[in-house]
Amino acid sequence: MTLPSYAVEAEILESKHVIPGVYQLTVAAKEIARTAQPGQFVQVLIERSFLLLRRPFGVADTDPNKGTLTMFYRLIGKGTRELSKLKAGETVNCLGPLGHGFDLDARQPLLIGGGMGLAPLILLARRFNGKAVVLMGGKNRPEVFWSELFRPLCTEVLVTTNDGSAGVKGFPTDLLPSLLEQGNHDRLFVCGPQIMMEKVSEIASRFSVPCQVSLERHMACGLGACLSCSIDTKSGKRKKVCKDGPVFWVEEVL
Repeated sequence: MTLPSYAVEAEILESKHVIPGVYQLTVAAKEIARTAQPGQFVQVLIERSFLLLRRPFGVADTDPNKGTLTMFYRLIGKGTRELSKLKAGETVNCLGPLGHGFDLDARQPLLIGGGMGLAPLILLARRFNGKAVVLMGGKNRPEVFWSELFRPLCTEVLVTTNDGSAGVKGFPTDLLPSLLEQGNHDRLFVCGPQIMMEKVSEIASRFSVPCQVSLERHMACGLGACLSCSIDTKSGKRKKVCKDGPVFWVEEVL
């Protein structure tokens, strides 16, 4: 079923510098906040700028009662740099929610994320109403600031860092086999670096645990028209990350 999407003139309520190079953006977008599902995304246009194309951002969190939408982004190019200059009271045009989100049919979900891939898992954790465990990874302690955001939403927050400055030294995939050996999780939800998702896919297959992944690709339109985000699938069919995803069952794509 195709869900409705909206083009909203969204007032910026807060633009917060979280750690070097990472920002949290909260806007007033009541139509999107009311309908967005975990794993969906929005296309953001900075109208009073030289930028012609929208930029895709995952829906990190929503508050339907307040009508707010929260996104996180890292400074990686002209678009995000221009976005970081905007202040509360200014507006951006948000098109969304777009794409297909996560399947919420899980009794004991395990959320696995790395880096900015943790953003779309926040709303997912919220929708599971305290049932989820999250396993996260980052380069160092500042990069796992996410743990404080997940703590009120999850039964357990497990942290790994490359340098060991927070949590366990290593990667999420180092802890995953021992977690699945306990047989406590009936579904995995993953977003992060490609190499991490591929490794999680292998481990999930070994333990016969269903797994969904959220893919990131360059998206020009976000509506399936430009084909810039097309990917090959195991069936041989080309699919569009923006329209057919960004969430896929792992056996479709990895």
